[in-house]
This record gives sequence, C-alpha cells and structure tokens, in this order.
Amino acid sequence: MVLNFVWLSMFFLAGAFGLLRWLDGADPIVFEEMTKALFDSAQSAVMLLIGLAGSLIFWMGLLKIAEAAGAVQRVARLMSPLLRRVFPGLPMEHPAAGAMVLNFAANALGIDNAATPTGLKAMRELQTLNPTPDVATNHQVMFMVLHAASLTLFPIGIIALRAAAGAAQPADVFLPILFASLCSALGGFLAVAIVQRLRLADPWLLAMLALAILVPGIALWALSRLPAAQMQTLSSQLAGALLFAAILWFLGLAAWKRVDAWSAFIEGAREGLASTIQIAPYLVAMLVAIGVLRASGGLDEIVGGLWSMLSWTGLPAQTADALPTMLMKPLSGSGARGLMVETMHSFGADSFAGRLACLFQGGTDTTFYVISLYSGAAGLKRLRHTLPCALIADLAGFVGALAIAVLLFR
Repeated sequence: MVLNFVWLSMFFLAGAFGLLRWLDGADPIVFEEMTKALFDSAQSAVMLLIGLAGSLIFWMGLLKIAEAAGAVQRVARLMSPLLRRVFPGLPMEHPAAGAMVLNFAANALGIDNAATPTGLKAMRELQTLNPTPDVATNHQVMFMVLHAASLTLFPIGIIALRAAAGAAQPADVFLPILFASLCSALGGFLAVAIVQRLRLADPWLLAMLALAILVPGIALWALSRLPAAQMQTLSSQLAGALLFAAILWFLGLAAWKRVDAWSAFIEGAREGLASTIQIAPYLVAMLVAIGVLRASGGLDEIVGGLWSMLSWTGLPAQTADALPTMLMKPLSGSGARGLMVETMHSFGADSFAGRLACLFQGGTDTTFYVISLYSGAAGLKRLRHTLPCALIADLAGFVGALAIAVLLFR
C-alpha cells in the first residue's frame, strides 16, 4: 500500500512539476525529456540487472554452502549468551529462543530466505507466551526493533549492485555498512532497554556493549589519522580481506563436514537467478518513476528543499542527493533500492552521494514493513513502544552512515 502510494505520487508530481516548468518557459521541451527518460531508465534497469545477475548468483550459491555447512548454527550458538541478557525471562529451551537466534544469524550473514521464515516462527512462538494476545510483549517489541535495525555483516546485494553500476571497488562499503548497521542495532537496543528498564549493569552485557563500541571506534580513530586516499585504500583492502576470509571459512567448514559444496552452490545459484528475475519488475518500475521525476525537475526541487533544512550542518553538498534513499528506506526496501541505484547511475557509483546512498540502504531494514509483517503474523493490534524505538534505531543508523561516509569518502 505504501509503495503503491509512493510510486503513483512520483508520476503525479513529475507531471505537476513538468507542467509548471513548461508553462513558465523554464524548459519548453520538458515533456520530451520526460518521455525520453521513461525509455532510458527502463533500458538502464535491464542493463543493471544483467550485471547484477552474475554477482547475485555467485553469492547466493556461496551462502547456501554456508547454510548447509552449519555456519548459521555456529553463529547462533555464539549469540545465545547475549540473547539471555537481551530477552530476560525468556526460557532458553523455548522454541522462540532458537528461532530468534537463527533469525539474527541469518540476517547477519545476509541469508534473507532463511531470515524471514525464522523471524515469523519466532513471533508466533513468542505469541504462545503472551498473556494478552493483542498486545505486544516486551520480548516481541525487542525482537521487532532489533530485526528492523538489521545488523548486517555481509551486504551482498548492495555490493553486487555497486559492481553492476561500475564501481572501481564494489566492496569498499562493506565496513561502513557494518558500522552504520551496528549504530542502528545499538540505538534500537538502548531505546527499548531504557523503556523496558532492562538491567544494563550486567557485567557480561556491558562488556559486549563496550566491545561493540570500542572496536569500531578504535578502528575509525586509526583510520582518521591517515591521509584520505590511504584511508580509503586501507578500508577497501580490509573489507576485501574479510570477505575472502568468510568465503574460505564457508568452504573450509563445508569440506570439514563433508558437505556436497558443489550441489549446495548450484541450488543457491538457482535461487540467486530466481531472485534476479523476481526483483526485475520492481527495479524497472521504480527506476522509471524516479527517472521521470528527475527529468521533470521535481526531484531536484524536493532534494533542494530538504537540503535547505540541513545545509547549516556543514555536511558535503552531495549529501542532498542521497537523502531520498534515506527517507524511503523505512517505508519501502525496494523503493529505497531503486533510489540508491538511480543515485549511483546519476552521480556515479564511486561518488560521495552514490556511496552514502548505499550506506543508507544497508544500515537499517525496512522498518514499517518489518513491523507490519511480524505483528500481523502474531495477530497483534497494540504495538506499544515498537515504532518509536524502531525509528530511533533508523535515526542512529542514518547518523552513523553520515559520520562514516564523511570520514572515509568525503
């Protein structure tokens, strides 16, 4: 419903802005430019999808090997001590605990096809412990907010789109997205913890929070002391090394457990091809709408209005070009993806705006969709503090994305 409203609004706004520009003589051929943008944007979307297919097929195959080799379960076991502190009072032997751990692990590893089913199962299992079936429990609120924050270790889809858009080093956003999503997860957790009055003084929990803050903080401090070019190069090299280490871990684990890695890869690769075909209509539809809105001059007017409220901050002027992706992300994942791709197409994949749009896209999940999906699965009507805390998580992720983008890519 939200995406339908946004999509239609883009065309109607494009028509209105185009008419105004034509009437006042600012652009006599504006409608010709808008019509041309329809076809150019559709063609660009198809060319982008061709480039995306190869990367997505490979990574989906690789992640299927990771899933078959038990990487998700290993990450889940590592996360279980944290789960006991974040969800106090939840019986660890309850099926909800296992489903939540698997959901967080799958999200972190980028295995979306495993994350959604386990997330829905977690909400339904948590609902069996709910004494008031139409009101979200503390555990359900925390779970939805943390899922909406979406801590991301491997933003494979974004890296693939950057590669398809011609980025010189597609993985250079790997660590920045990790930092932005960590900010989002911490912001969401602390917001819920304060409202629910959780015991934050737990030594183990404090140690984990300190580690989550200090390690990225020290790394960023070290990077900030380097010249800009060297800082970017080192960040990209480190990201590449970590990604390849993960590949070797997945393959090594599969070899050790005698998993048929080849068959698993082929199965995952087929899912990757299916995913490419699945997103094609969404990407074409959104890129065409954005292209027409930009050709009408409407997008520039909207961005200019937003930037006039933020220009006093001293942020780079190109920040304005990435703001539409930030505003769209809580509402629609596919809409934000389309805006991110269009930003890279218009300003360059390696531009500040192009990279910042990727960080906005990868730093959080689609808040309204996640909350609607999971609350609907459990039949909840009153969500209490879920939405405000999830929006705080979004804000923390966006601020983190801006900070790391200015540090590394300015």
